[in-house]
Amino acid sequence: MSVINPYQAYQQNSVMTASPQELTLMLYNGCLKFIRLSKKAMAEKNYEIKNTNIIKAQNIIQELRITLNQDIEISNNMAQLYEYMYTQLIDANMKNNLETLEEVEGYVVELRDTWKQVMALAKKN
Repeated sequence: MSVINPYQAYQQNSVMTASPQELTLMLYNGCLKFIRLSKKAMAEKNYEIKNTNIIKAQNIIQELRITLNQDIEISNNMAQLYEYMYTQLIDANMKNNLETLEEVEGYVVELRDTWKQVMALAKKN
């Protein structure tokens, strides 16, 4: 008999019941989590963990990019930004470049904070 971890059950339920807007916010937060774990691993010279977490952040950026609504004009600009962030993550991973990782982190923080503001405005309407 397998034991169900209550935290994992809560997380799974949160994802399954989240709105598309909440899922996007979760993706931004997850990306930030993995970038921060990568930075910590880089500082500790634990390159395997750094690599794993940067790849997770890259996967989230790709998911954000491919789910853009191409019918909306700003999507093209967002796609270019996501592509830039993705290639910067690759560069940071290959060169162990903390500054590049921090640059991408800054973009994700800005996007996440803007997304939170959009969600708050949408709730008011």
